[in-house]
Amino acid sequence: MQAPAAAERNKGPILAVLREYAGPGALRVLEVGAGAGLHAAHFARALPQIRWQPSDIDPRALRSIAAYVETMRLPNMLPPILLDVSQGWETWGGTQPATLDLLVSINMMHITELRCTEGLFKGAGVLLKPGGVLFTYG
Repeated sequence: MQAPAAAERNKGPILAVLREYAGPGALRVLEVGAGAGLHAAHFARALPQIRWQPSDIDPRALRSIAAYVETMRLPNMLPPILLDVSQGWETWGGTQPATLDLLVSINMMHITELRCTEGLFKGAGVLLKPGGVLFTYG
């Protein structure tokens, strides 16, 4: 399991904002570019009503996320899926239109090509429920 220093530093402030969108009911979240998985594990533990689906394009990140899933044993944190955000939403692990309450992307847009940011916004437009939120940080 990887634990980047920046993720350790910003997990609390990000969680505080996510809580504003995560009322008491069950929510479905897709995290695009989950990286090492530290955020996914932290948020899933703190928000048990959320079904958290982490994803990444990097096989090393997917292994780290899988280690968090196995170690933390959080029933609401799903095994990671391979996701290339620059590809159409149809390739995003079977996520269907208007089924997500939150689409989360942390520290991705500033380190990827423009086509990834464009893909993120296009996917959000299709996959988020009415009133759903695209949450970005970094």
